[in-house]
Amino acid sequence: MSLHVEEHAAGLAPDSSRVVARLFLPGEGVSSTRSRAAQIVDRVMGIPQEQVARLVPQILEDFGSRHVDTAGILRTNARAVGSRVSAAATLDEDRALLLGASFTAEYAIEAAALCNPSAVLHLDQSGLGGGEVRVAVALRAIGEGHVSSIEFAEAIIGPGRSWRFMDRVAPLVTATVTAGTWQLGHLRSALEHEGRLNELSSSVLARLPSTFTGVDVERALIGLPGDLTAHRDSAAELGVLRAMVGSTYEARFDPATDLSQRILLPSAVEEFQGMEDARFTRFETEDGEEHYQATYTAYDGRDIAPRLIRSSDLVTFRVHRLTGDGARNKGMALFPRKVGGDHVALTRTDGESISLARSADGLHWIEESVIHAPTEAWEVVQTGNCSSPIETDRGWLVLTHGVGPMRTYSLGALLLDLEDPGVVIARTVDPILRPQQRSQDGYVPNVLYSCGGIAHDGILWVPYGVGDSRIGVFSVVVDELLDSMAPQARAVSIA
Repeated sequence: MSLHVEEHAAGLAPDSSRVVARLFLPGEGVSSTRSRAAQIVDRVMGIPQEQVARLVPQILEDFGSRHVDTAGILRTNARAVGSRVSAAATLDEDRALLLGASFTAEYAIEAAALCNPSAVLHLDQSGLGGGEVRVAVALRAIGEGHVSSIEFAEAIIGPGRSWRFMDRVAPLVTATVTAGTWQLGHLRSALEHEGRLNELSSSVLARLPSTFTGVDVERALIGLPGDLTAHRDSAAELGVLRAMVGSTYEARFDPATDLSQRILLPSAVEEFQGMEDARFTRFETEDGEEHYQATYTAYDGRDIAPRLIRSSDLVTFRVHRLTGDGARNKGMALFPRKVGGDHVALTRTDGESISLARSADGLHWIEESVIHAPTEAWEVVQTGNCSSPIETDRGWLVLTHGVGPMRTYSLGALLLDLEDPGVVIARTVDPILRPQQRSQDGYVPNVLYSCGGIAHDGILWVPYGVGDSRIGVFSVVVDELLDSMAPQARAVSIA
């Protein structure tokens, strides 16, 4: 049957005025016999007081409305280089602000692109009209250096077949980041997974409690035998251990901020070059409680790794490393509830096919097998999931992407068995949507990509990235989509 896909006028374009202020250390990472930071501090301290008194009000006037607390940011950055200030120097309020401004730079989080949205039901459904529902949308924002961050928008579905994005609020706010907690068994699994379980790390594990933070690790290191820490490989191994433990953290925003103001910037070494393609879902526990979960791809400039976000309110985000053979590549997506007593996820561990993975605790993942490999011409290069599965009375509906000739990314779908998601009940033979004409051009041409749609009143709503540049939205009747899919043999589960 012919499938009617409705493309909507609603959309989001990248906005280069959405900026954050970050610590800026000129010359950082460049080998030099002198510290540029020290030189800059000396120059700032040498500026005449009357000139300082003129400069600071101008800085606050130019940048004050672009950030929630510009003066506070400048003070914090001044403290970051405070060790370079001579003990005999006088650092009054104005000079401290000028010093901080000299080590601060604005970063436009979506100056390069805005793409790959993921839609979930919003916690707040107040103040809506009949037939309306509020949606939270996670976005991949790409800025200078092709570094990705996670930000958010809100949208209203309805009444009827309509979608509208709400105005995004400025200025942006960053999170307060604190150390996260680890379970002893999971750190052991992570070390094994990375091939780092050796005498040094085993000695540290033996000194840790069952639940711990990075502070506990540092205490454990103090008690290690000197011969062990003095070994020629110990410094590198300790660096790996500290980075691994530091990869788990908690990011908390002021609850009074609007969701669209919140931006999750890379905060761990493993994600230094980006947090990519978050796939959010509302996860329901076995006792009926719900919270948000998402996987995203952490990129450190060389290696990638899927990581986990958990949040009960989209205010506090707990970020954790994932381990196991089922968590080794891009494109991991979590089911919204346990299946068969296990956490379940879709993965792409071989880089080109969709696989199923299971976990007892949601952190350590075991890959089971491939459930869908490239089959049609439009997915001949590779295929992968686009979203966390959506539960319907006919099965788990999974949005997919296929990469075909000319590196063209199109969108399709699978239908998986509710009780045994290793069984593919049906699949799309032709793409639901493919790049053509106005959707061909962008930062990365010929790419349509989504990280998650939402079903409401029998309609599947899919916000999607166009050319890795901007956001569009399409909708399709769920039953029409399912009826259009080609049935697959179901005699034997391949999971």
